[in-house]
Amino acid sequence: MTTQTVSVPGATLTYDVIGELEPGVTPLVLIGSPMDASGFGTLASHFGDRVVVTYDPRNVGRSRRDDATAAVTVGEHADDLHAVLTAVGHGPVDVFASSGGAVNALVLVSRYTSDVRTLVAHEPPAGGTLPDRENIATVCAHMVATYDAHGRGPAMAEFMSLLMHAGPIDDAFFARPAPDPAQFGLPTEDDGTRDDALMSNMRGGGVDFAPDVDALRAAPTTVVIGVGEESGGPEDGHIAARAAYSTAALLGSEPIVFPGGHSGFLGGEFGQTGKPTEFAETLRKVLS
Repeated sequence: MTTQTVSVPGATLTYDVIGELEPGVTPLVLIGSPMDASGFGTLASHFGDRVVVTYDPRNVGRSRRDDATAAVTVGEHADDLHAVLTAVGHGPVDVFASSGGAVNALVLVSRYTSDVRTLVAHEPPAGGTLPDRENIATVCAHMVATYDAHGRGPAMAEFMSLLMHAGPIDDAFFARPAPDPAQFGLPTEDDGTRDDALMSNMRGGGVDFAPDVDALRAAPTTVVIGVGEESGGPEDGHIAARAAYSTAALLGSEPIVFPGGHSGFLGGEFGQTGKPTEFAETLRKVLS
């Protein structure tokens, strides 16, 4: 593995190349957000026959930005990805993108149409595609306000409540008491920092996202939407699963069902284990 950096406006990004880049080789790029490259160790190990590229988004891991408290938009993430792929220099590439990374990759394809050959966007939390999008936006705005006022613990507890909620965000969701950070093993005291990566993405409107359907359809990229088998369906699923179904529908397709849930590819990273072997087998079939 070789590790490199690339400078972009307001940040320095770190990326890794696993394997030997040669002419005619199509790299497989693994993208998360706010998850950094460390979350893809297990998945990358299942693609030893491919050159694999991972990177740390500007607000996490080894990458650094000039203002650690600023919002980070999906457009900035997409521009950063384009800069990394340009530095790698072996496009168009294949991309597997998870969660917020899937949102960023969809923007990448709509902006830089020659960068990606095949995109597998797994459970993009594209709340702007859902019927309850206004309620989702309200929840996210309250989450950021809570973060600004009280710090990471209370804000992340609100995020976990949103993430774990099955079905649309309705009046019953708003009627519930504020979640207890301790219930999720989160700190209850405010440490005064305001540089949390997830909250930077939320401040940038990442969960309010809806794709540019016309641009995606016009691009030469094959776009596949993925959803976890354990994440629920289009009506009763978690927000990222429901958004996967709605995004696929906007693109005129059906999502591909992957083993496990939202993090089905993890093999012990962050203390979570999904079904990484089965997940990698499905991804390999989709890419082929």
